[in-house]
Amino acid sequence: MGKYTKADILRMVKEDDVEFIRLQFTDIFGDLKNVAITSSQIEKALDNKIMFDGSSIEGFARIEESDMYLYPDYDTYETFPWRPQQGKVARLICDVYKPDGTPFEGDPRYVLKKALKEAADMGYMMNVGPECEFFLFQTDENGLPTTNTYERASYFDLGSGAKNYFDLGPLDFGENARRDMVLTLEQMGFEIEASHHEVAPAQHEIDFKYGEALKTADSIETFKLVVKPIAKKHGLC
Repeated sequence: MGKYTKADILRMVKEDDVEFIRLQFTDIFGDLKNVAITSSQIEKALDNKIMFDGSSIEGFARIEESDMYLYPDYDTYETFPWRPQQGKVARLICDVYKPDGTPFEGDPRYVLKKALKEAADMGYMMNVGPECEFFLFQTDENGLPTTNTYERASYFDLGSGAKNYFDLGPLDFGENARRDMVLTLEQMGFEIEASHHEVAPAQHEIDFKYGEALKTADSIETFKLVVKPIAKKHGLC
């Protein structure tokens, strides 16, 4: 039994004043894509009737067979805490299907589901505990990314012999951004276990609780979706 039903989502969209819904899916490179719809189209989306041009996604389809459909996973419904609170934005993670109603073989989510079913048939369950690491760089006067970090914090420093374990401000210039990322992730249902500076200057890590492989894969895509706009809010990329 899933967490949400179609009726639950229709009710939440109305009660939460959601104006836009992003129907998200992943391409073969692990990059998150989306088709944005207005709330007036949510019932159509929940009935798996929203289509997109698969030929525009790298590795998905040839032009002559480009029509593909998005099948939302109801349990992935979330609103974005960093978006405006009037006319909110929500998301649903989707599986990609072909017009004949069969899963698209090149959809990474389908590939993972297939592998997990094979494991389950042999009596195995796969849990994954990710360590999500990223770098925070400064932006220039036009808001474009640079390779500058302007910090010397670290997890530890073997080179100099100094024991700068788990540095914090003022050495760690990304501390405030990382804190906001953690708070936002928690608002979206993540159970954050640890957050700290990593070995290299400007390298950071946020760890969330392990979970079933498909749920964790969805969470990693959501993680990437969260940290980028929060970093931008702090003048970083």
